[in-house]
Amino acid sequence: MFMKRFFSAAAILFFAVNTHAQLQRRYKDIVFKEVTIDQDLSYAIGKDKKAHLFDLYTPHDDNIKKRPLIIWMHGGGFLFGSKDAKGIKLWSNTFAQRGYVCAAINYSMSKKSPIFGFSTSDLQKSAYYAVLDLKQAIAYFKSNADKYGIDTNKIILGGNSAGGIMALQTAYTNNEQLAEQVGITKSDADAHPTEFIKIAAVVNFWGGIFDLHWLKNTKVPIVSVYGSTDGIINPDHKNSSIYGALAIQRKADELKIPNAAKVFEGYSHELEKHFNPIFSADKDTRERWEQAGQFAADFLYEQLLIEKPKTVKTGTTLDYRTMGLGVESKTSKKKKMPLVTPKSKTMVADTGGTSLDYKTMWNGTEVAQPARKKNK
Repeated sequence: MFMKRFFSAAAILFFAVNTHAQLQRRYKDIVFKEVTIDQDLSYAIGKDKKAHLFDLYTPHDDNIKKRPLIIWMHGGGFLFGSKDAKGIKLWSNTFAQRGYVCAAINYSMSKKSPIFGFSTSDLQKSAYYAVLDLKQAIAYFKSNADKYGIDTNKIILGGNSAGGIMALQTAYTNNEQLAEQVGITKSDADAHPTEFIKIAAVVNFWGGIFDLHWLKNTKVPIVSVYGSTDGIINPDHKNSSIYGALAIQRKADELKIPNAAKVFEGYSHELEKHFNPIFSADKDTRERWEQAGQFAADFLYEQLLIEKPKTVKTGTTLDYRTMGLGVESKTSKKKKMPLVTPKSKTMVADTGGTSLDYKTMWNGTEVAQPARKKNK
């Protein structure tokens, strides 16, 4: 009798563990315990400038040769910030734990001091040059895809605030359109002024787009997260030169662009209760960043990484107070489970201190011997 109960209990335990392991879905769930980080590489050939450095995050001991790449861009209003921003490090690490390759990049900052004011025109021009840097980074990763194990058909752009602006402008405009919008004269230096870069998806964390009509240019899937009381980049287009996530969602729905948006009611820029760039994000804010990351991971998994009938998914707005928060279970982080690879063809920002008025500002081949570490 005892042996019968023992084998019954063992069978139930085996079934439960095996079922849980099967639910571990690569690219959606956290399935790698450790991440390898290669620091201070350069995506600008022949240049060893801080503005063109990146950190590469990869799942440790991964055997998949072609993996989606997410290029992450930090916020900071094109005036400050770096690839070391806390939000960027968090998303780069957790998405690498899901099985992605992540590149956290630096890009050119404005040379204008905020002490003397920073207008909307200054912001847009700075965005233009940052986008050129991002396009250079994309070209670099495409040419080094085998080296880094990247699937060039699944390059995703992601960023918060200014980084989100860069992602959207890069996916939905060309150099000529963007230059005209921001008042920059055509330059012979722009080798492909009318070329659109092929992007698999955009992760827009509280960023925006300069011209809503640019969404007609292509149908790149967009997933957005924002705070309902954001006074830096208004979710809509009130008293602002930028169209925020809510306006983008409405237009994307109209154009049948696959998209989703998650709103944090009662929260401002960077998902803080009261946005203040001087102070570092607290534990609660970082938890909201993790929730934003999981929401984006769920969208990307459904849109890009599983086989399904070709249907168009239009926008959905979710209120975090009325739904499951989608935070990773503690078990999944502590226990390494067998991976289930999706069937497919190939398989906050720590913005730093400044005294400028944010509302006025927004509204009106590789380095030798890079540092390498394993992140647990």
